[in-house]
Amino acid sequence: MTAGVFFLITEITAIAGLVLYGPVLSDANYIVGAGADDRVLTGGFLELLLVVAVIGTAVTLYPVVKRQHHSIALGYLCSRLLEAAIIVVGILSVLSVVTLRQDLAGAVGTDQASLVTVGTSLVAIHDWTFLFGPNFALGANSLLLAYLMYRSRLVPRFIAVLGLVGGPLICASATAVMFGLYDQISTWGSIAALPVFAWEVSLAAYLILRGFKPSPVSAPSGPMHTELSAA
Repeated sequence: MTAGVFFLITEITAIAGLVLYGPVLSDANYIVGAGADDRVLTGGFLELLLVVAVIGTAVTLYPVVKRQHHSIALGYLCSRLLEAAIIVVGILSVLSVVTLRQDLAGAVGTDQASLVTVGTSLVAIHDWTFLFGPNFALGANSLLLAYLMYRSRLVPRFIAVLGLVGGPLICASATAVMFGLYDQISTWGSIAALPVFAWEVSLAAYLILRGFKPSPVSAPSGPMHTELSAA
């Protein structure tokens, strides 16, 4: 159940954080304008909660999935932690724009054009972290976890299939965005993200409402279990 709650938090905070970041991401002159700092700071706080939730999913699931395949489970854990680290870099880049706007915008002797260039550079860093974290890293760890779920039957297989499809698809979409075929926030980008979004939401709902299905590999060992196995 705890892992399911963490997954649900990741979806809510990721979407809300991106929406609240809107002014700084869409306005190149935000750093020298009036700004909407409270809104952006709230977005940063929500993304910090996102980081906690991402790590929470990795930590709570690892003891379960390592019983299915230790190496793949370790890969999932590392990929999830990498995703969290990349998100933190994105948070810092956006909040740095807010700090520069508050400290330097309008100050005597400030080169406004240079300040806009710096702000644009920081937003570009966020954009790349948004591509590598919630796309490449997310796609990789979704594929690994979905494989473990499919192999162990800990959740219904149709849920695992969503991850098996969604993980590679969002990685392919991120590659297309990297080479300029379309924008990440676009119709094609949204369509490519739907399966992995459905995977995480359905997994969260199942874990919260039902919990893991019994699995021969993950079932606890003990005297009774040993007797049943011997029989």
